[in-house]
Amino acid sequence: MSKKEEKKNSKESVDDVKMTEKDADAAKTAGAEDDGTQAQKENTDAENPKEASQSSESQSADGIDTKKKDAKDALIKKLLPIVDNFERGFNSISEEERETPFAKGMDMVYKQTMKMLEDSDVKPIEALGMEFNPELHNAVMHVEDDSVGEGIIVEEFEKGYTYRETVIRHSMVKVAN
Repeated sequence: MSKKEEKKNSKESVDDVKMTEKDADAAKTAGAEDDGTQAQKENTDAENPKEASQSSESQSADGIDTKKKDAKDALIKKLLPIVDNFERGFNSISEEERETPFAKGMDMVYKQTMKMLEDSDVKPIEALGMEFNPELHNAVMHVEDDSVGEGIIVEEFEKGYTYRETVIRHSMVKVAN
């Protein structure tokens, strides 16, 4: 490279550094303006700390409560099929098989799960022998049966559950006509 070319490249490098310094100064100035706006907000909050605190607490509390409730609902809905499978499993084995150590262990896990749900305000919906209620039950079959009254649930295919008085799953039932 010739001396002329080296001098030209050197000059360009110096100009790049100067541009970078100008950019840095501009960024500092912009940051100082942002700090001023932030400082004004902090001063306003300092003058009315109770109001600022209440406003932010109410906004965040509502959002957090909703998120927690949604998370709990989702978890409960995921647990219910597991409970259903325990019940199906117990219904498929004989009384003799229920006395095996394995079945007793499974029964302990089932009871512990049911206790946890109960402690969390999750309750099964009563269905068998009850009058059909569309807010609690989902009729998937009808049967003619003179031995029971009209609109009485004669069979439950899947248990329904409530969580804090809200139906999270309707009972699937067979109703007498």
